[in-house]
Amino acid sequence: MHGCWTVRFQADLLRNIKKSMFKDKTLLITGGTGSFGNAVLSRFLDSDLAEIRIFSRDEKKQNDMRLRYSSSKLKFYLGDVRDYQSMLGAMRNVDYVFHAAALKQVPSCEFYPMEAVKTNVMGTECMLNAALACNVSRVVALSTDKAVYPVSAMGISKALMEKVVLAKARTLDNSNTVVCTTRYGNVMASRGSVIPLFIEQIRAGRPLTLTDPLMTRFMMTLEEAVELVMYAFDRGTNGDIFVQKAPAASIGTLARALCELFDVPDHPIITIGTRHGEKRSEALLSREEMAQSQDLGRYYRIRPDTRDLNYAKFFEEGETLITQADDYNSDNTRQLDIEQTKAMLLKLPYVQSVLNDLPQELEV
Repeated sequence: MHGCWTVRFQADLLRNIKKSMFKDKTLLITGGTGSFGNAVLSRFLDSDLAEIRIFSRDEKKQNDMRLRYSSSKLKFYLGDVRDYQSMLGAMRNVDYVFHAAALKQVPSCEFYPMEAVKTNVMGTECMLNAALACNVSRVVALSTDKAVYPVSAMGISKALMEKVVLAKARTLDNSNTVVCTTRYGNVMASRGSVIPLFIEQIRAGRPLTLTDPLMTRFMMTLEEAVELVMYAFDRGTNGDIFVQKAPAASIGTLARALCELFDVPDHPIITIGTRHGEKRSEALLSREEMAQSQDLGRYYRIRPDTRDLNYAKFFEEGETLITQADDYNSDNTRQLDIEQTKAMLLKLPYVQSVLNDLPQELEV
């Protein structure tokens, strides 16, 4: 039933695009050479968009995309979101922006936290200023569950990114620009994640190395991440944050599901302990956000905090809903069993390709 609903949902989005929303418009994707940008192109390159601009600093990936898609609709802009002038040049005559550019690797950000700040925080500020200067109609920024109760430099920088977007949104009452954010968990089978690691260990005959079998993570596909952004694009108002309700699985369940998929149910598994910067569970909404969120069925909308600089509202006024609320995390969401986890894994092109012994590039 869920699969049928998803197909109808995607069809409705495409009909919307072809009817009016994207017809003869120009879309800019920052960080567009990554997995999200490729997913957007795969779905919308043949839509009624007049032009899709890919903005990134990786000329090799840009050339790979140019050769792969070979479309006159696709335009490439080399630059860095940290640089306002290059961002401004790419933003001229743009109608919509999907802001996916970010430093995402937790260890890299831990060792170089200022680089994370420059790209994830200051780069977002540059992007927003350029978008406003060019009268862009809609901007959707991409965030992560690591921004909620952050314990790593990457999570802290993405939390600040969200605050930058919200602060800018507060100033847009008389503007034609709408700015909102999406937040989602780790994309399954992304580069550097646990699924390709476990598959590599299974194929090499090595034991699976689990940090903590009871550790839980949200299970989301790249396709669902794109759907979330499209929903925010269609429904978002200034300052909104959209979150998809997602199931979760324990790392132990995920490991056993992969062993069964690869027909090695008795494959050895060892526990190595929690690594630096890892949390037992991830949260997609904090307790405070849950108290002010709107349940939209498949999604939550976190409405912006509209308090002004009257500090009395911070120190003298409380909110009983916050007292009663709980956060939305990978422990209290719907938990997948082994069979359900296997079904989700089989949706992933990477897993399908490995099972069929075909080459497949990991998502970025």
